[in-house]
Amino acid sequence: MSAAGVRSVQAAADDLFWQDTYEPVIESDEELLRIVEGADLPALLAALAAATGDTTILTPNLRPPLVPVDTVNHPHGGMTPDQQERGRRTALSALRRLRDEEITSVGILSADDTNTILEFLCNGHSEWTGMLQHELDLAPNKGGAPQWRFEDIADGRDFSVLIVGSGVAGIAAAHRFSQAGVPLTIIEAGDRLGGTWQKNRYPGVRLDTPTFGYSYSFAQRADWPHQFAQGCEIREYLETVARRAGLDESIEFGSRLVRAEWIESARVWRVTTRSGDGGEKTREFNAVISACGQLDIPNIPDFPGQDSFTGIAMHSQDWDESVDWRGKRVAVIGTGASAYQIVPAVCDDVDSLVVFQRSAPWMLPAPNYHDGMSETFSWLARKVPHYAQWFRLWVLILGIPGRFHTVRAESGWEGAPLSVSRKNQEVREELTRILTEQFAGYPELLKHAIPVYPPGAKRMLRDNGVWAKALTSAHTTLATSPIRELTPNGIVTEDGTEHAVDIIVYATGFRPSEYLEGMEILGRGGHEIHDVWEGDARAYNGVTVPGFPNFFMVYGPNVGGVVAGSLHFMLERAGEYALKAVRELLERRASALDVKQAALERFTAWVDSENRQMAWGQPYVRTWYQNSAGRVSQIWPFTNIEYWDATESIDPEDYEFLA
Repeated sequence: MSAAGVRSVQAAADDLFWQDTYEPVIESDEELLRIVEGADLPALLAALAAATGDTTILTPNLRPPLVPVDTVNHPHGGMTPDQQERGRRTALSALRRLRDEEITSVGILSADDTNTILEFLCNGHSEWTGMLQHELDLAPNKGGAPQWRFEDIADGRDFSVLIVGSGVAGIAAAHRFSQAGVPLTIIEAGDRLGGTWQKNRYPGVRLDTPTFGYSYSFAQRADWPHQFAQGCEIREYLETVARRAGLDESIEFGSRLVRAEWIESARVWRVTTRSGDGGEKTREFNAVISACGQLDIPNIPDFPGQDSFTGIAMHSQDWDESVDWRGKRVAVIGTGASAYQIVPAVCDDVDSLVVFQRSAPWMLPAPNYHDGMSETFSWLARKVPHYAQWFRLWVLILGIPGRFHTVRAESGWEGAPLSVSRKNQEVREELTRILTEQFAGYPELLKHAIPVYPPGAKRMLRDNGVWAKALTSAHTTLATSPIRELTPNGIVTEDGTEHAVDIIVYATGFRPSEYLEGMEILGRGGHEIHDVWEGDARAYNGVTVPGFPNFFMVYGPNVGGVVAGSLHFMLERAGEYALKAVRELLERRASALDVKQAALERFTAWVDSENRQMAWGQPYVRTWYQNSAGRVSQIWPFTNIEYWDATESIDPEDYEFLA
């Protein structure tokens, strides 16, 4: 590490997966050329500029234009063939230098070099710099980790925080609060940490976003085995992060929050938790952080005769791993994200498969969906210092503008309700063309495979052909008639067909708009949060709710992204915002802070206005992004940059501080 790049407390605190050593480059020029030809050039050029200390190799005529993503990524961020050729020559020369000068390490970059490299990757989007430095361990002013300690500003006061949940959101918040030394307790209703990734263990479970975009800024793993990580790999990652951060042994497992009541006179939350055996414990905390997630409460439709079925029935999240589904007659209800993974995974080994479809899914081409990381990537991650970190950053950069331009509605567009704009119609036509090729020879299936809603109105899946292959299998039936009832032996649809099955899988999703379901949260004046919301959950910055002092949400309303950005970034920023709020009240010698109703209304109006411009916000669209009131309460309609700005600091004008 260079002396100029020493980063006070943060370098040691943040780097839970930091690689200290790299293998020397010993390959011949011919072998290096082969590596370069298989590499993602923007990430490689950035890594080589950092490793060699020569940012002049990032000449303006190599800068990727960052062409917006439609249905597929543009190679190398949109670099022209001529740029690519010149970029390969530049990268080859820099790799030779790594070899000849035996460079195997790089320290924290200077501010100038950081800005130069980021300007290259972002094509001059200087407004992205703050967020990207937050994600880059090599940046001298990375941000994220607190630069203060509880004992230095709390003046000996008794102050404790409860974090509810130990999934992706809970770990993010707990890590930041523990870095600041804030006394905390973590409770987890399950018997293991990991949240949704511990619960979802169905066949085929994996990410539907690129692996390197689904990881913490403070725990950057270089040796991911798959381009879209399997569920077991995410579980292992989260367990490793918690262990390295020293969080795993402090989690109270089997402890569910059932009630939290704000005691105005004492300025504390009186919390009741329940263990697996029904025993209850009541404690008091100064602040509560809900990190329960959105996709946690299974949605199981209520069908007549449901209790009469004598076979095995289970929701995808409650998959019974002891059940042998091979050679059985299996029904999968639903065609969303979990069904898309389960159906191809079990198709070849079951006796028969019936897929019950209410609406067809749109799918984005991803030929590498089941692929491992390439040999080229593995080599670069071992040989080029921090290449994996630059690759992760490049994935995040591509996700900033994302596909917003493809889902924004055009006023007066005549193609509704099948599309929302000219660009959206182009995407629809391209995806329909791909479906037509995949279902060639199956006209009846094709008719039901093309969605009758705009692309982007619902979550889009990743398509490498396995879905069409499974549906066209000789022993697969696609049932599009609505389910009428369940019988002891199977499922009867409205058209009178009875499907005899041994196993029913409810791949019917979740109830994401029912935030804090199963918990009683009583705020100021004894008001219960669900009564306040009336089915329409709202929170300022997705974090704070008026009338509920020192109550924070990580992965709260309106922070989920679907066409752009990084969920991990959103969760980290929400946790960091909560920590900033705690610091603010501690420094003010206040007991609590309560967000003002006016601030929430301003934030909600801003978010709602933008959501109404998107495919998922059109009046003719029905999606789980909307709550029972019809408002889009799950989705963040902006980029990560706007959330970076919104959570950068606590505006005292937005809060009431309680003595």
